[in-house]
Formats: sequence, C-alpha cells, structure tokens
Amino acid sequence: MKPKGEINMRKPIKKTWMLASALTIGMAVLTPLQAGAEEVKTTDSSITVKLEQKITGTIQYLNGDGMNLKGIDGKNYYVNFYKFSPEQIEKMNLVEGQEISVEGSVVESYSDFYTFEVYKRDLPKEVTKEDLTKLEKMFNDIKKLEKEVSAELDKNATDEVIDKKYEEMNKVYEEMHKITKPYYLAIWQPQTYEEYMQDFGFKEKNIVIKENDNIQLKAIYTEWVKLEKSGDEEKASDKLEEFYKTLQPYLDELYPPLTFEELIKELELDIPAETLAKLKPIYENALKADKEEDVELSDKLWQEFHKIISEFIKPVTFEEYISDYEFKISEEDKKQLKPLYEEAVALDKKEETEKAQEKWDEFFKILDPYFIANKETLISASKLTINGQEYLPQ
Repeated sequence: MKPKGEINMRKPIKKTWMLASALTIGMAVLTPLQAGAEEVKTTDSSITVKLEQKITGTIQYLNGDGMNLKGIDGKNYYVNFYKFSPEQIEKMNLVEGQEISVEGSVVESYSDFYTFEVYKRDLPKEVTKEDLTKLEKMFNDIKKLEKEVSAELDKNATDEVIDKKYEEMNKVYEEMHKITKPYYLAIWQPQTYEEYMQDFGFKEKNIVIKENDNIQLKAIYTEWVKLEKSGDEEKASDKLEEFYKTLQPYLDELYPPLTFEELIKELELDIPAETLAKLKPIYENALKADKEEDVELSDKLWQEFHKIISEFIKPVTFEEYISDYEFKISEEDKKQLKPLYEEAVALDKKEETEKAQEKWDEFFKILDPYFIANKETLISASKLTINGQEYLPQ
C-alpha cells in the first residue's frame, strides 16, 4: 500500500467497516515473473546490471500506472509509468491502438516498479535527510520481505509462515508511519465540517440532517480533527467511529439496499415463482440481521440465500470461457480441455472441492505452456516516444 496522504477521514458506506492494515509498501503483486532481460556482469560477481531495452508496439490497454503493449516483435509487454509525473502522462494523451516506442529496464515483478525514489516523491518536502535514510532502509526491508513472501507462496508454505512474514512487514510499515506522520500532520489542512459533509451528496438526494444531529456531528468532527492533530490515533479512531454511528441512518437513506424485486431483476435468472416466494423472506431477514448487527444470523441467512440462488446460475460454457484468452489454443488441446472444464464446473457445483481441484489442476497444466509463451515482459519506462515526440521523467 502506498502511504500517501496518511491523514484521511474515510467515508464508509456501511456501518461495519474494516480497519485495514497496510501490510506492504508498493504494489503487492507477489507472483514473480521471469523476464528475458539482457544483462551485463560487473567486476563484482554479486551485482547484475540490466541494460535498457527499446521496444515499439501498439497500446492494447491503459490504466493509471501503465499500459499493456503488443510489440512489433509479437511479444506482450506491460510498461509502467511510475517514473513519470501524472501531469506528464496527461499531456501525452495516450489512447488504445496508438503506436509508441519505449525505452526502459526489465524488472522481475510488479512490486519492483515501486522504488524508493517513487515513494519519496510523495513525501512532504520537509522530511529531513536523516529520516529519509531511515525510511529508505525500512522501505528496502519491506521489499525484501515481499520477495520472501513470494518465494514462500511458490513453495506452498503454510498460512502460519505467510502470516508471520506479513506481521514482520506490518511492523516495519508502522515504524515508517511513526516517522512520516508528524510531517503529514504539520502540513495537513483538514476540510471544514461543511465541506466534508457536502462531499457525501445528501443535498442532491434531498436528505436533510436533523438540526440536533448536525450540531452533534459537527462537534464530533471538530474533536476528531483535534485528536488527529495531536497524534492520538487511538482516540481519533474512536471518535471517527462515533461520527459514523451518528451519521449511519442518513447513510442508509443515501445508499438504501436493493429491494428483493430489484435484486432479482438485476440477477436476470430464471427462478420459479415458488422459489422466489421462499427467497424473499430470507433476503429481507438477512438485511434486518445486518442492520441489527447480528453477525451469526446474517451469515447463516446469506449462506442459505446464495445456496438457493446458485442452483439457477448457469456456468459459462467452455467456448465462452476460452474465448477470453487472447492467445490461440490448438484444436487438439481444446479437445482435452473441454471435458476437464465441464467436469470441474460440475464438481464445483456439487461442492466436491477436492475432486474439482484435481480437474482444474489438469486443465491448467495443459494451459501453462500458453501462459508462459504469452507472458508479459515487465518494463519500467525511462523514455517514451510518441509521434516523434520524446518524453523523459522530470
């Protein structure tokens, strides 16, 4: 998780929300990808320098941090933009189908894109050199732990081993948070209560907050700001919970749950009338249990609801499923894959998990060579050329 803008009064929609721990710094994609980067050995045999590569291709898909590229060499690439500023990316006006040339270094995993230099860009400029040195060491410690987790996952390590690694990462992150929090607090300009409430959109939905509730909410918000500024995170968290407990009835009005009829219409399933009659009270009682925070009853009712609904969900056909892959599969392999897919789906529906997993393992064993052959090479871009115009990181 990228610890940017650490002071944030989040707006949960539901009454029960999770206090998420940031277990990693950067992009926590833990599956390592092997890339065929050209390498040069230095006099120190322990150091390997990866040379810059130049590729030209067509943009297949764009996201905020990068793009999928089909190279003129027929290979697939994922090009990351972290070295470039958002303003630069916006000026490039990239579009899918556009031809582009890229220079950059090959990396092994997605997490390698998020370097300390990238992390440092979002830190307050007031952070001292001494603290930057500490942060860089801890950042690299987390990167090391990320790779260790990836290796453990490859070895099918137990949950206990994986959880221990995550706990180590979380401890390091908390230490980083202790260093950066005062800097964020020093420059933090919280929204006024009125600005904060306006963002919810109550007025657009003609939802009026009662005067007494409004006075109470403003007082709680003001207290929350004071607690955040003082650095008392525990009391601030309690105050935040108090705020949303008071606001919850209005959030329920702002985001009402679907009626049973609305839900069934959205599902577009062919369910008999007698089954619908059985489902409706289960659904409505589940919503009621949610509202009353009766977790045990809620879980039981939702499981019952989904079990009945699942009987009417038609699985995707093999032909539909396989058409989602961009690579072409041989007819011979398709003949082997189809019965395996259909058996696995049928076993899943019967909840025969172990037998289904055996079939899925056979299924993907046949597909593995295709995945390997079409695997994307990951490129950290250091230069982009579009229509003859060159762009370098600022």
